[in-house]
Amino acid sequence: MAYSCKSSKSLTQKKELKVDSIAIVEVLDSVISAVPVVIQVQDSIEISIHRLLKDTIEIIGVGDIMMGTNFPNKSYLPPAGGKQLLDAVKDILTSADITFGNLEGVILDEGGKQKYCKNPKICYLFRSPESYLNNLKEAGFDVLSTANNHAGDFGNEGRRSTMKLLDSLEFHHAGQLTKPYTTFIKDGMKYGFVAFSPNTGTVSIHDYPKAKSIVQHLDSISDVVIVSFHGGAEGSKYQHVTRKTETFYGENRGNVYRFAHSMIDAGADVIFGHGPHVTRAVEVYKNRFISYSLGNFCTYARFNLSGDNGLAPIINVRTTATGAFINAQITPIIQVRPGGPKIDSQKRVISRLQSLTKKDFPEVPISIDDNGVITYIQN
Repeated sequence: MAYSCKSSKSLTQKKELKVDSIAIVEVLDSVISAVPVVIQVQDSIEISIHRLLKDTIEIIGVGDIMMGTNFPNKSYLPPAGGKQLLDAVKDILTSADITFGNLEGVILDEGGKQKYCKNPKICYLFRSPESYLNNLKEAGFDVLSTANNHAGDFGNEGRRSTMKLLDSLEFHHAGQLTKPYTTFIKDGMKYGFVAFSPNTGTVSIHDYPKAKSIVQHLDSISDVVIVSFHGGAEGSKYQHVTRKTETFYGENRGNVYRFAHSMIDAGADVIFGHGPHVTRAVEVYKNRFISYSLGNFCTYARFNLSGDNGLAPIINVRTTATGAFINAQITPIIQVRPGGPKIDSQKRVISRLQSLTKKDFPEVPISIDDNGVITYIQN
């Protein structure tokens, strides 16, 4: 691996981000009350003399992760604590510099205040055992999003437990209002990460000024900025990027096209989307990579895995040291009930991505070959 040299002053400094009016939430019996506040976040920035930057960075993104739930009962848990769930893809996940996924639900052995569901037929609550996070650590995950519609399934206790356990295992995570973003250094590279969703208690996908201010701040102190969003309608009927605001069961799920472009305009380098539970198209905008939905990656027992719902990509995005897109590699996976990813020898999600990308972004000079290599011809 080649490196480039970046000279700068040797220092450690503190920077403070003031994000006005972002709400700090209190979860009381699953009712969220918001109060205007100023969030002050300190970033520790370490810049060494003649810092060496890699010429090529590899960042893997996968979609939704829910390794089994002990609610409403333990029959929805995999055997052996889920230790074998990721065996088929572990070598791939550990091959990149950074590996990202969307953590659905909370990490909590028992208890917590159950979220109120207006319609139990369409409302699921996910509470995964605390030991299950070790499965993700051993499989190579570095970064996890906690911004989604299941992050508040078990109230404040669930939120606190999840974040405390993530910290204890040294995962980098973001998305809750109490932790909107994070920065970290790995192999000499400085990364910024922020996650958004339309859901209460998370960093809002709807508040563009605040979203832009966070991304701009991260861009000012990081080599590469990774953005995650949970948005868009759910299910196989909603695989296309409409470029319009999407609603699902009366909820505003955002305009993911506008949001992704706005985040890149603000300084984002790689954007990983999730939420529809199916794969959506990919795009390159201003030489920065966007996946609009990475589908269901590892979802055990409580998810619909029929047809396209069971197909998903592992996408390894290769960028320069400043986040510019070089190329990407798709590894096609399939989940068969009750779940857990396996390599799909038929490569079905590659053909789906070819079709979706060609139809949704005909103006973008992007190519996906039959082996899953994504390339882009710059104008």
